[in-house]
Amino acid sequence: MKKENYYKFLYFVGAILILGFFIRLGVDGFRYEISGNSAPFYFCIIERAVEFVLPSIIIFVVARILKKKYKFDKS
Repeated sequence: MKKENYYKFLYFVGAILILGFFIRLGVDGFRYEISGNSAPFYFCIIERAVEFVLPSIIIFVVARILKKKYKFDKS
């Protein structure tokens, strides 16, 4: 893979993480029982956001930096 295409791969990985967040949150919502869990559902949302959304934001930022770097190097 060319160095110029790394940012595209990182954008793809970030998008997969966001998609995984929504899928996992849907499964958690389906399996969540109000009477069986002592924690409210928004704790599940926060936990999944830390697991999926936070890394995807970091990956998007790195991809943006790489894109600017390679764009600047080409000029």
